[in-house]
Amino acid sequence: MKNLFASRTGIIVVGAVIGIGAALLQYFGNPGNMGICVACFERDIAGALGLHRADVVQYLRPEIMGFVLGAFVAALFAGEYRPRGGSAPLIRFFLGIFAMIGALIFLGCPWRTILRLAGGDGNAILGLLGLVAGIFIGVQFLKRGYSLGRSYPQKKASGWVFPALMAGLFILLVSQITFATGGPIFFSVKGPGSQHAPIIVSLIAGLVIGGIAQRSRFCTMGAFRDIFLIRDFHLVSGVAATLVFAFVTNWIVGQFHPGFEGQPVAHTNHIWNFLGMALSGLAFTLAGGCPGRQLFLSGEGDMDAAIFALGMIAGAGIAHSLAMASSPKGIAAFGPAAVLVGFLFCLVIGLTQRDKVSA
Repeated sequence: MKNLFASRTGIIVVGAVIGIGAALLQYFGNPGNMGICVACFERDIAGALGLHRADVVQYLRPEIMGFVLGAFVAALFAGEYRPRGGSAPLIRFFLGIFAMIGALIFLGCPWRTILRLAGGDGNAILGLLGLVAGIFIGVQFLKRGYSLGRSYPQKKASGWVFPALMAGLFILLVSQITFATGGPIFFSVKGPGSQHAPIIVSLIAGLVIGGIAQRSRFCTMGAFRDIFLIRDFHLVSGVAATLVFAFVTNWIVGQFHPGFEGQPVAHTNHIWNFLGMALSGLAFTLAGGCPGRQLFLSGEGDMDAAIFALGMIAGAGIAHSLAMASSPKGIAAFGPAAVLVGFLFCLVIGLTQRDKVSA
């Protein structure tokens, strides 16, 4: 059966669904300019599990679970469920950690960068420029033979582990189980973690987006990588559709508020907005996909992508526990040092993990 979502029209439709869906999730209760943010939502999950104790960002976000489970179901029906793994998992785990640290310096993943722009947040301009710069650097490594090696087929049941984890987290969410006095599981009573759309709305949105994104190969990092690497504009048309349709929806429901100051869950330090997302963009490129794409891949059985996603969740715990994550007040004490260490790690990996020597 022909995959309609893989066409140019299909990828635009997927981008439109993501843009409209994200704006409506914000309208139904998700934080401002954060209808969907993979990094922020994984950060909230880390907090709910007690991996950090920042009490304003703790919630088991059903959108993340929906992304994985929706992609899992779509891959099964399309015959694309292919468990595989073994491609430098430890490196991917640390790339996930540093990708999250960079995202929490900026306060958003590539999806939220687009959504912040669509909501009028001018600070996201620096984030987008940083993301593109990081991807551009990563592409230079790709051109010189960078590779984390091939993955290998695994047993069918192996690919069920990460979707099963997501299903387990959803059970914890709806059951509101507490394992000790005061938690975990932790749930914010104030701040962004306390702001969320109804569970069923969030889950349905996640399932739909996970399914169609898996079929379309939607990826924000891949969109810019393909432009730099092969001059292909297919994926970026979907990203552009996300921006346009999120902007239009925000305008209609009164969520478009242009400016730099006072934007929700954002700061105005332009240098670190740029550098934080540059680190994330570089880590995404070296790992082979943006955080959303990594979740969709994990749903279709890619255990290396699941390792990256787990690295991001661990990175959120590290960033908030060790004073690296930014807040609306600005950059945390150890955020700049963490970004520099992250760049050093990515550069070493980019230079050493090559299949061939450049001419």
